[in-house]
Amino acid sequence: MSQLLQNTLYLLTPKLSVHRDGLALRIEQDRQLKLSLPVHNCESLLVFGPDIYVSPAAMRLCWENGASVCYFTEWGRLEARVEGVPQGSVHLRRIQHATASDPVRAAEIARAFIAGKIHNTRWLLNRSARDAADASDAETLRVVSDMLIRLLRQLSGIEDTDAARGIEGRAAALHFDVFEKHLRPQVRQKFPVDGRNRRPPRDAVNCMLSFLYALLRHDCISALTAAGLDPFVGYLHVDRAGRESLALDLMEEFRPWVERLVITLLNRGELNPKSFAYREGGAVELTESSRKDIVAAYQTRKREETAHPLFKEKVRHGQLPFIQARLLARALRESVDYVPHLFA
Repeated sequence: MSQLLQNTLYLLTPKLSVHRDGLALRIEQDRQLKLSLPVHNCESLLVFGPDIYVSPAAMRLCWENGASVCYFTEWGRLEARVEGVPQGSVHLRRIQHATASDPVRAAEIARAFIAGKIHNTRWLLNRSARDAADASDAETLRVVSDMLIRLLRQLSGIEDTDAARGIEGRAAALHFDVFEKHLRPQVRQKFPVDGRNRRPPRDAVNCMLSFLYALLRHDCISALTAAGLDPFVGYLHVDRAGRESLALDLMEEFRPWVERLVITLLNRGELNPKSFAYREGGAVELTESSRKDIVAAYQTRKREETAHPLFKEKVRHGQLPFIQARLLARALRESVDYVPHLFA
């Protein structure tokens, strides 16, 4: 199945092929036309799994028209991204690179990303505590939320990036130690979760998280590129060949938003154990139909509106990474503090 959502084409079904047809993309299955899409209506192609073919001519059409082609594993790990020569401000990128080499300034920005993540994790914990049917679950979630307040206070006095990473790690560990408490008791019996695991994920909850994190990572890469920033040079995540460190930085404040979607889908019963494939060796993968359902739910959530705390205007959730990327660019240009998005 191919699916066009918000100018992003999702290719989810094995044996699909994409070819160029003039200025359009022709999506076929078993040599039968499934979709013809003018390239100017497409910003990204997201290809899931190894059995989908994108022809060299189609790939060239995409990068000539500003559309990227991204390749993911079946469970949503980003493996490759193909795009044309990046456009943007050389001056801005020079500032970005110089800032990354400045320990003090880099630590300030890294702390902002971590503070955003911890604040938004507390938002998630408190929201689940309000919705919890079990009083003991609600109390456990509130206790962890209070512990995160103390970590936020410690973070404000730290000037070293490595020490800030340590606080982020402790906050994440505390959250995933109680992650099952976000789920209703009858749901957690079907979907047990024991902390965070990945590459590959070994339970259904972590499988969903990895898949949705990959979609979020793609959105953050797109947002940073659109703002003229280099997705590979970050502040919180260290440089590593082939890793979009700044996109991972920007993701941090939005991870609780993705986690909220996982919790909602499971608590509403929109997925069941048959939505997952259990492989030898313990790996858990989404089925083809469940991937489609999660993609649709993710895009629906991105269309929902929220009041932006800085601009006091309603914006779609899908706009938030793009807004934050531009705020980061402004913070770098003007040497001011970066303000993360805080959910409320």
